[in-house]
Amino acid sequence: MIGRLHGQLLEKKPPLIVVDVHGVGYELEASMNTLLALPAPGEAVRLYTHLSVREDAHLLYGFIDEPERRLFRELIRISGVGPRLALAILSGMERQQFMKSVMEDDTKTLTRLPGVGKKTAERLIIEMRDRFKHWPEFEQMAQGVEEAELPLESDNHADAEAALIALGYKPTEAARMLSGLDTRQSTEALIKMALSDRLAGSETRSGKGRTS
Repeated sequence: MIGRLHGQLLEKKPPLIVVDVHGVGYELEASMNTLLALPAPGEAVRLYTHLSVREDAHLLYGFIDEPERRLFRELIRISGVGPRLALAILSGMERQQFMKSVMEDDTKTLTRLPGVGKKTAERLIIEMRDRFKHWPEFEQMAQGVEEAELPLESDNHADAEAALIALGYKPTEAARMLSGLDTRQSTEALIKMALSDRLAGSETRSGKGRTS
């Protein structure tokens, strides 16, 4: 079982990354939140990992911290939620946002995520609420402690569109989500803004990150 990798980041092409560990290149899939937190290629990285073994493939997933991996592992235990959908959930919203949606029975927000219909959203709320009871973060939120929003970080429009399609969005939908965003920004930043707008259910933007 591969639980953690420490090496040099070779490639970063959402949702895939490649990490060199003593001459061996490990290909991993990662959420947009993890990708945003990674340094530039060539820098050292340390990732928590989850190995999924299937009959036709061994797939490795990478996470920036243990809480994100823990949430991923909890999600894939739910009936109908596989690794791809779990990554889409982690990519579409911050961990605290997901917890807030679960706590508030907010199926509307959850169904804005790719691949999450109403029944899946309801199942996520029912099963994750019980599992979250022992998470310190969830307990703080339940007591009304506000969580600070994580800052967004700011290469290519086509790569961002391909990544959104890989996450489960239709090509026309992915193109619409990226419409109006500043293509000079990084791939990760474009994806993150597109997902944030989608999560907010907004068809228009306030102007942040748009072309002039």
